[in-house]
Amino acid sequence: MSEPRTSADAFDSSFDTDDAYATVDRGGLADVIDLPSTGGGQVTQASRGRLQELDSLAGKIALVTGAGAADGIGFAIATRLRLAGAAVAIVSTTKRIHERAEEIGAIGFVADLADEAEVGGLADAVAEAIGEVDILVNNAGLTSKTDPAVVKPVAQLSYADWQTELTRNLDTAFLVSRAFVQSMAERGWGRIVNVAATTGVVNAVPAEAAYAAAKAGVTGLTKALATEVVADGVTVNAIAPGLIRTGSSTVPELQKGLDGPMGRPGTPEEVAAAAVFFCAPSASYITGQTLVVDGGKSLRA
Repeated sequence: MSEPRTSADAFDSSFDTDDAYATVDRGGLADVIDLPSTGGGQVTQASRGRLQELDSLAGKIALVTGAGAADGIGFAIATRLRLAGAAVAIVSTTKRIHERAEEIGAIGFVADLADEAEVGGLADAVAEAIGEVDILVNNAGLTSKTDPAVVKPVAQLSYADWQTELTRNLDTAFLVSRAFVQSMAERGWGRIVNVAATTGVVNAVPAEAAYAAAKAGVTGLTKALATEVVADGVTVNAIAPGLIRTGSSTVPELQKGLDGPMGRPGTPEEVAAAAVFFCAPSASYITGQTLVVDGGKSLRA
C-alpha cells in the first residue's frame, strides 16, 4: 500500500462531477409511514404508488465497501441499490473498482479501509464528489483467492494471524461506520447494513476461530451501534450469508452448498436482496437485527 491518502484530492475517482448524480435530490419520505389499512378492499392507484415510493431509494446516496469483484456480494448489493434509485459510490483496495463503477453508473474509490487515515480521506472525498452518505453497506472484509482466510487451529494461530482476521473483518466495519454515522444522525435519516456471516453467528467450523470471532464481533457492533442512534432516524442491521457462490468460493465450500437443504449454494443477488431490504424507507422499524441468508442450512443439527 502506498502512503496514506488523507485528502479528497488524493483519491483516484472515476466520478465526473458534471454528471447528474452530482446534484442528487436530497428530498426524503415522511419519518412516519402512514399507509392506511385497505380493510381487504381494492388497493387504489394512490396506495400502490405510495407503496412503490416506500421501496424507492431515489434521492438517497449509498456507499458500498468491498465491491471490486464482478461476481461478489458487494457488487451485487451496489447494483441492486442503483436499480432501487440510489446514487452509489463503491470502494475497494484496487483500481478495478472503476470498471465496476462504470458498469452500473456509480462512482469508484480506492482505499485501504483498515487504515484510519484513508477512511477519513474517503469520507471527505465521497462527500465532496457526490454528497453526504445516507446508506452504508459494510461489505469489505470478505476474502479472495489472492487474500485467503487464515485457516489454522487455535493452538497454531499466531497473534499476527488473529489480528489479520479481526482487522480485515471487524476493524473495517468499525472505522467506516464511525466515519459516516454521525452525519446520518445529524440529518435524521440513515441506514447501515453490516455483512457478517453464519460462521461465528449461528455456527462455527474448526480452524476458523479468528474469522468466527470477527464476524460475531460484527453482529455485536451492529447491536451496540443500533442502540446509540435509534432515536436519530438511523437503523443498523446485519446480514449473515451462508455458503454463497462467488469468484472466491473454493470447491469444498461449493460442495457444502450442494449438501444443504436447497441443494445449492446461494447467489450474491440473493444476499443483495436481503441487504437492500434493510435499506428501504419502509424498513424504518427494524434495527439491531441480523438476517441469516443460508438456504436453511443453519436449521439442520
